[in-house]
Amino acid sequence: MEGNIMLLFLTIWPMIGAILSYVIGRKNKNLRDYFAEFVTIVEFVTLLVLCVQVVGGKEAEFVLHDFCARGLYLKADGFRAVYALIAGFMWMMTTLFSKQYFAHYRNRNRYYLFMLLTLGATVGVFLSADLFTTFIFFEMMSFTSYVWVAHDEEKASLRAAETYLAVAVIGGMIMLIGLFLLNFKAGTLNMDQLLAACAAVEDKTLIYVAGGCLLFGFGAKAGMFPLHIWLPKAHPVAPAPASALLSGILTKTGVFGILVISCQMFLHDAAWGKLILMLGVVTMFGGAVLALFSIDLKRTLACSSMSQIGFILVGVGMQGILGEHNALAARGTVLHMVNHSLIKLVLFMAAGVVFMNLHKLDLNAIRGFGRKKKALMFSFLMGTLGIGGIPLWNGYVSKTLLHESIVEYAEMIEGTADASTYVAVEWIFLITGGLTVAYMLKLFICLFIEKNADQAKMEASDKNYMNRKSMFALVTSSIVLPILGFLPGMTMDKIADATSEFMHAHHPEHAVHYFNFTNLKGGLISIAIGVIIYFGFVRTALMRKDETGTKVYVNIWPKWFDLENGIYRPLIQHLIPFVLAVICRVFDKLFDCIVYLIAKFILGPVKTRKQITVGTRFTYVLGTIMDDIVKFLNKTITKKRPIKRSFVEYFAVGQTEVSRTSKLVTRSVSFGLLMFCVGLLMTLVYLLMVSV
Repeated sequence: MEGNIMLLFLTIWPMIGAILSYVIGRKNKNLRDYFAEFVTIVEFVTLLVLCVQVVGGKEAEFVLHDFCARGLYLKADGFRAVYALIAGFMWMMTTLFSKQYFAHYRNRNRYYLFMLLTLGATVGVFLSADLFTTFIFFEMMSFTSYVWVAHDEEKASLRAAETYLAVAVIGGMIMLIGLFLLNFKAGTLNMDQLLAACAAVEDKTLIYVAGGCLLFGFGAKAGMFPLHIWLPKAHPVAPAPASALLSGILTKTGVFGILVISCQMFLHDAAWGKLILMLGVVTMFGGAVLALFSIDLKRTLACSSMSQIGFILVGVGMQGILGEHNALAARGTVLHMVNHSLIKLVLFMAAGVVFMNLHKLDLNAIRGFGRKKKALMFSFLMGTLGIGGIPLWNGYVSKTLLHESIVEYAEMIEGTADASTYVAVEWIFLITGGLTVAYMLKLFICLFIEKNADQAKMEASDKNYMNRKSMFALVTSSIVLPILGFLPGMTMDKIADATSEFMHAHHPEHAVHYFNFTNLKGGLISIAIGVIIYFGFVRTALMRKDETGTKVYVNIWPKWFDLENGIYRPLIQHLIPFVLAVICRVFDKLFDCIVYLIAKFILGPVKTRKQITVGTRFTYVLGTIMDDIVKFLNKTITKKRPIKRSFVEYFAVGQTEVSRTSKLVTRSVSFGLLMFCVGLLMTLVYLLMVSV
């Protein structure tokens, strides 16, 4: 063990706090709530101290030798410290908000236990300096956060949790394959050594295969298309504080991994950059379209998260394509990560206020709820303006940098065959920005301007809809957004300067003037597109009059157009088992033919065994032995009370029942996931034994 022990403390302290909070909660629920808040506040303050030290030029490292045979490597540079700090801030605010939100929930003790465990694992991901360390904390985080999604234990919650766990497990398995391949070919998993190690490999085929496997695993957590299927389903059923963390922070652990691959393994690799750009564009536009059609408040915000992850991936892709000229793309990438985290913290907590008062999320049921609720309106407006990319708010700054990186490359290759492609990418970027404005305008007008059929009920809780602690968490978080947007040179540029080294980005050749007409033009075009889409499409095609003549929101998105139910589940549950069954049958028949030929022409005729009428040969032999023992006992010890049971039939019936039950169990998704967990646990135990 060597290095700065503060890094180890930051990962272990929340986990110790989780266990203590659970024990306390068994005796005193109020004390448990206060203790959980204390744990997150201590974590945030410690992270703040660490961030100040790192930004001041003092990097921190920690190594726990021989942990799981490979060691545990932690590091705090500018990017890691900043993002761990954001995680600490979001956990602190959502924990303060949770006390009122969970006032009438059951299983609160379990929630706080896994909430704090996930905090420790998430901070561990962001502070990891080695991909094996990243994998350990990443998998821990996936399994502990699964409990958030399943918290309500209702049918929809359990199904969404099953999807979330399946994506996490499959992604984890493929990621592990990628780690094995990368370690085999590059000889290291240390992030600081990957760039030189991968560059030294002449045949990079396996490096690309490893990168693809890692991209699958990290992309699944980030919500990247086509692995996004858990995101729109997990958020609506998870508690609002958990949704804020799932959207704002846990998706960023996936982006963190993608950044490691793109900036440490494939730095300035144009081919890799184009792959990420393509996935980013589809994710960005697809998420915005899903959000526009949704009529569920939290589902809309979830699909919005998918879209904003797409914006971030566009920045990652442009870094690879621009090569050494990637300053704008790198700064836009990290700043949009930060902005999206902080914005979704505000928006999901605001959605939580709506839900804990109405216990509904359908736009038609909650419309008009916020008409006279000034604190809620202010906070939601700050989030709306931020994510919409409105000038003077934080989202505008990062979107401007991402947009300018696309424009910069399009100008660099002007006159070539590829130039039109990047002009198209720019317009998809601007249109997606317009879709963002449209669906956020839809939510804001629905909640704060439109009236409800039962407006008196909406206004009944105007004074007591949120207590002081929840209001502090929500309003304080929302005030951060305009501060970052109004003073980008003093705030956001400093964040970008502190984090750019992680992405090997140079300082911009000239200062970025965010509010000159050239940069404002892109944002204004998106705003204009958004207003047109809202009034020309949302208010017409997505709203219809009901039997009373009132316009209501309608969901016209086709139900069959669902990747999970239309492709993934049938593929996993039917097609793959069918194909494997056919292959097994072919090999079974082939083996039978080989055995028959050997018996016929080489071994000669064999004596035919006695036909077994019930059970298997094993149960028949065992039953026969037991029946012989019973005959002996009936003639001696049990002569007066003979045993009349036939053990041949008894064992046959038992075998049939066991076979039937095992088939039902082994065909379930849960059994497959359980077996993977057992295998993973055995692997970790083996590694621990080897290290000892």
